[in-house]
Amino acid sequence: MTETLQNDAIPTRTGPLSGLTVLDITRVVAGPFCSMLLADLGATVIKVEHPDEPDYARSFPPFVGEDGEELSAFFSQFNRNKLGITINLKSAEGKALLKKLVRRADVLVENFRPGTMDRLGLGYEVLKAENPKLIYTAISGYGRNGPNASKPAYDNTGQASGGLWSMNGYADRPPVRVGTIIGDLAASLYAAIGTLAALREADKNGLGQVVDISQQDSVLTLTENAVVRYTAKNEIASPLGNEHPFVRPYGQFPCKDGYVFFGGYTDKFWAITCTLFGESDKASDPAIDTMEKRFDPIVAETKVNPLLNRWFSRYTKAELEEIAGDKIPLSAIKTIAEVVEDPHIAARNMIVKVPIAGKLIGMFGLPIKLSGAVEAAPQSAPAPGEHNELILGKLAGLSPEELHALKAGGAI
Repeated sequence: MTETLQNDAIPTRTGPLSGLTVLDITRVVAGPFCSMLLADLGATVIKVEHPDEPDYARSFPPFVGEDGEELSAFFSQFNRNKLGITINLKSAEGKALLKKLVRRADVLVENFRPGTMDRLGLGYEVLKAENPKLIYTAISGYGRNGPNASKPAYDNTGQASGGLWSMNGYADRPPVRVGTIIGDLAASLYAAIGTLAALREADKNGLGQVVDISQQDSVLTLTENAVVRYTAKNEIASPLGNEHPFVRPYGQFPCKDGYVFFGGYTDKFWAITCTLFGESDKASDPAIDTMEKRFDPIVAETKVNPLLNRWFSRYTKAELEEIAGDKIPLSAIKTIAEVVEDPHIAARNMIVKVPIAGKLIGMFGLPIKLSGAVEAAPQSAPAPGEHNELILGKLAGLSPEELHALKAGGAI
């Protein structure tokens, strides 16, 4: 393994990736989420920001704290469990400093537009010369090659160019973006997977490599059956609202205090549902007794949906979940408030409390549950350059005088 930055001077976290050192020069979400996952799993992640222009996600709401001392909970959620340093990568001193850290790191994650790091003189080939085992994970809108590689991108460009936007919404209205930054999040997930795969390969052959992740590529893989429907049958996926392209009933249904999802389209689940709601004879009704009949749009609209609406409208979401139990696939369509208070979410430790500005704020937890690991308590996101002295002083070997000079010159 590469000589890492781990020693008694650095506070380490427990977990399966303990001992792994990651240099994180990403910002906003497509990148910080990837390195957050690695940090949650025990890696020592060092967030590198520009001394005068730190990650602008620090300005994203909601904010926690008193006026003048408010901190972004948005930023904190994606940068928890990290150490923070500042380096001006445009300065000669800053470039030299990053190279010094690269020699003792396992992974570097960046999400600049392709070519930016090369123009800075810090591209993969340069850093590879410093550390042949370095895993260089690059996240961008369109990847490092192809005719669109140099185009600027956001989450929405990934949703638009990856096909997902065209499929979302209702058929009689314009397409609708997915209601979260799914392109950023998916790219980060694939980046984390790719990084771990590259580390495994490096363990075997001693060589690092580039992990090239595109938001467009990542979104494309989330389009489910759309690609094969087109290539096999020349069918172009279009918005279906809450419907499914080939099974019914499988969607949203109203109840007393909101909506539930019900997916009892198989003959087995349909028969159980009929019994649960006191009309077992409906399971043998010749108009709706098979999956094929229930999928017919006219039958669904005139016979199946009215029946479900009548059954479900008598009850609240909680009552319907109680009736369904573990017998049929039914779930309340929950608000975020209901999700945060869900006892099952609590049992899975999926809302963790992270200190921000002297308060404990709930955030989503780590969905990767390992039987052999204990989840450590999450730590606050770092302030810009909070650990400059620790990382650059004790570990990069810089004296207080050198640190002062670098800061005065704008390199850190």
